[in-house]
Amino acid sequence: MQKLPQLDDDDDIELPLQEEKQAALRYILDAWEEAVYDGLDPDCIATAAIFAALSDLIATYGEEPVATMCERLPERIRAGEFTVGRTKQ
Repeated sequence: MQKLPQLDDDDDIELPLQEEKQAALRYILDAWEEAVYDGLDPDCIATAAIFAALSDLIATYGEEPVATMCERLPERIRAGEFTVGRTKQ
């Protein structure tokens, strides 16, 4: 199994990887918007997206590394890391 990459600090990520992450996010947000347009509930989409992301990460890295990564999510959420449209201070 591969080692789970550090996902905490985009400042340490090389520019091509940052661009790839931004492109991937655009794909996800476009699919999300289309699903909402088609009448799916955003909460259902969110649950499915989280499930899909975690399932894929676990298949690649294993349960324990993903669980460890998820343990840091509350502090990252509170720090505004996932808040779209907010300037990071």
